[in-house]
Amino acid sequence: MTRIAICAPATPITRDVAERVVALAAAEFPDLELAFHEQCFVEEGHFAGSDAVRLAAFLECANDPGSAAVWFARGGYGSNRVAQDALAHLSAAARGKAYVGYSDCGFVLASLYRNKIGKPAHGPMPVDIRREGGEEAVRRTLAWLSGESSGLEPSLDGDPAVAFNLMILSSIAGTSLMPDLAGHVVMVEEIAEHLYAVDRLLFHVTNCLAGCGIAGLRLGRVINVPDNDRPFGSEPEAMARYWCERNEIPFLGVAEIGHYSANRIVPFGVAPVTGRS
Repeated sequence: MTRIAICAPATPITRDVAERVVALAAAEFPDLELAFHEQCFVEEGHFAGSDAVRLAAFLECANDPGSAAVWFARGGYGSNRVAQDALAHLSAAARGKAYVGYSDCGFVLASLYRNKIGKPAHGPMPVDIRREGGEEAVRRTLAWLSGESSGLEPSLDGDPAVAFNLMILSSIAGTSLMPDLAGHVVMVEEIAEHLYAVDRLLFHVTNCLAGCGIAGLRLGRVINVPDNDRPFGSEPEAMARYWCERNEIPFLGVAEIGHYSANRIVPFGVAPVTGRS
């Protein structure tokens, strides 16, 4: 049986989420043992415990020689506050694991990828079971952790790739968490930002990536866009094309990633790979 350790480096989940995910795994993926760290349910203001509590839980999961993967329970905000400090305390056991999550957890995935630790992957998290169609999203990650590749982003073609929330990638750019993305297909998605803010983020990200030698950019879903006081006059794909052209980055089209139940898995680096060593 393959043990999957689950922690929450940003915000907490509720016990009913964990119970639903455990029940789904028991019924359909009996080869997996899901181990939700108690820290997943701790609430301290916005966060799933203090920075120290979240860091300790992540290190416990990552350094556990008995687990094959670390699955992040939920995004939100906060994983940037522990990503850098974790590096100095990761053991040899942490280097052989898959690490799965998306959204705010992109801070941790980027840091791991930059430092060549484990197999980071963008993919659905336990909290996604609350979405419409959320069981299928969770099932996708469980299948990948079981050794299947059917849930991968369909555009993966052998080039190394990464996937990030646009706000997170913009925040990482220029920091010690930013990996070398030369030769990579960079996929981005966004949620709950005004269209002018999406345009501003694309301006920043494409300018930061210009000259880095990336293979190109793909745009995932941009959803839950708030109404503005006037129409912006351009849609996200047109914005992405515009800023890619301005910065001489190939625009490669769309990707099936984002904050929705059809969110696909993007292993960082070269695909196809599965979450099982």
